[in-house]
Amino acid sequence: MEKPTDPFHEARVQAGVLPAEFQGRPVPMILRHEDVRKAAKDWQTFSSDAPFRVPIPSEEDVRSMRQLPVETDPPDHTEYRDLVEPVFRRAKDPAMVARVGSIIDARVRAAVAGGTVEVVRQFALPIQSEALAVLLNVPESEAAIWIGWGTHVFRDGGNGAKKGAALEEYLHSRFDRAEAAPGEDFFSLLSTVEFRGRRLTREERMGFANLAFAGGRDTVIHSISSTLAYLGRNAAALPWLREDPRRIVNACEEIFRHVSPLTHIGRVCPVDTDVHGVAVKAGGSVSLCWASANHDATVFDQPGEVRLDRKPNPHMAFGAGAHLCLGAAHARLLLRTLLQACVDHVGRVEVLAAEERVEDEASYRRVMGYESLTVRLHPHTGNPVAA
Repeated sequence: MEKPTDPFHEARVQAGVLPAEFQGRPVPMILRHEDVRKAAKDWQTFSSDAPFRVPIPSEEDVRSMRQLPVETDPPDHTEYRDLVEPVFRRAKDPAMVARVGSIIDARVRAAVAGGTVEVVRQFALPIQSEALAVLLNVPESEAAIWIGWGTHVFRDGGNGAKKGAALEEYLHSRFDRAEAAPGEDFFSLLSTVEFRGRRLTREERMGFANLAFAGGRDTVIHSISSTLAYLGRNAAALPWLREDPRRIVNACEEIFRHVSPLTHIGRVCPVDTDVHGVAVKAGGSVSLCWASANHDATVFDQPGEVRLDRKPNPHMAFGAGAHLCLGAAHARLLLRTLLQACVDHVGRVEVLAAEERVEDEASYRRVMGYESLTVRLHPHTGNPVAA
C-alpha cells in the first residue's frame, strides 16, 4: 500500500482526461483534482439523472429501479436526500458509536485470540454487515443474510442478475413487514415518510434501500482490508498511533485518500459537451475519477506515500458536491473504531497471504483492495486481551 503504481499519472499530467470504454461505451475519465471537483458540482453539465448509469459499470442488468437519491439531480436530489439524512446522521450518535465499538472490539479480540483470520470475508464483511444493521436500526441477526451476499451484492461471484433479484425479493419482504407493522427502522421510515405531500411509492422506497445495500458495501470492506494490510507492512504505524490515539482521525482520512475504494463514478451529459478536448455527444457518459484526483501531485505532496499525519487532506474518496456520500460518517466511524481497537488490543499485524484485487480495464489496470488477505493479529502485551 505504500507506493502503488498510479495508472492515471501520465494521462492526468499530460491531458487531464483519459479516453476509456466501459461495456462498449466511450467514457472519458476526468482526472485532475480541480477538474473532478468542478464537474462534481456542475450537475447541469454532468448530470446524475441517469438511471442505472451512475455506477461504472452500469447496472441495467442487475436491478430494476433507479437508485435514490444518487441517480437524481437537484432539486429532486436535495428533497429525496433530506428524507433519509436522519438515518445516516445516526453514525454520530453516541449510542450508535458505542454499539459499533462493541462489534468491532469483539471482532478484533476474537481475531487476536484465534491466531489467524482471513480479513475480507471472515472479518471485514461481517463488520460491514453488522454495523449496517445498527445504522438501519434492524435486528443484528439480519446481518447473517447480508453476509451471504458476499462482498458486492451484484458482482461477488455467481450470477449478477440472479443476485440482484435476490436483493429485490429481500427488500420487498422487508417493506411488506414495515407496512404491516411500522417500527423505528429504516424500512419503516421509508414506508411512512412523505415526499412533496405524498407517501413514497414502492419503487422509490426500493431505490433508497437498493442503494443502502449495494452502494457502500465493497468500499468499506476494501478500506478495512487495506488498513490491516498497511499496518502489517508498516510496523511503526501502530506504535505511532498508540503514542497518541488522537492521530487516528487524520490517519483514517489518509487511508481513505490513498485507497480511494471507489475508483470513479459516472455522469451523463444532457447536451453535446467538450470534456477537456474530448467530444461527448448528448446522452454520452463521462467518469469522475476520484482515485486519480486523490493522487494529484498539484494538491497532495508525494501522493504515492501514505502520510498518516497528512493535513490538510482535501481528498474526494467520498465524492464532492451535492452527491457527497451519504454513508461517509458511517465509513469514518468504522475505520476509526477499527484503528482504536487495534491500538487497544493488537501489538503487531503479520500478513501471511494476500491476493490483490485488480480492476483490469482496457484503459487502465488498478490494484485496489484484496480478493483475500490472511493475517495474524499478535496481542498487545501492554493490554492483554481479556477472556
